[in-house]
Amino acid sequence: MGWIIALIVGGVAGWLASMVMGRDASMGIFWNIVVGCVGSIIGNLVANQFGISGSVQEFSITGLIVAVIGAIILLGIVNLVQRGRVR
Repeated sequence: MGWIIALIVGGVAGWLASMVMGRDASMGIFWNIVVGCVGSIIGNLVANQFGISGSVQEFSITGLIVAVIGAIILLGIVNLVQRGRVR
């Protein structure tokens, strides 16, 4: 049951991050879930450096915020890499 919650929270986090970064029109639900789940991993790595624990295995606001911040970081890196290419 934990992985289903992680997928749902990852999808919401990816969707929120794509809205913040202005990529909402170019991403579908699958990529929102992927960005949110990978962003959750990145966010947890960053948050652990500051002593914050945010797990998405069970729903919590802290876990969602950490996942959104990680997804924003991931989309920022993707934007930097794609900047040289015409979109």
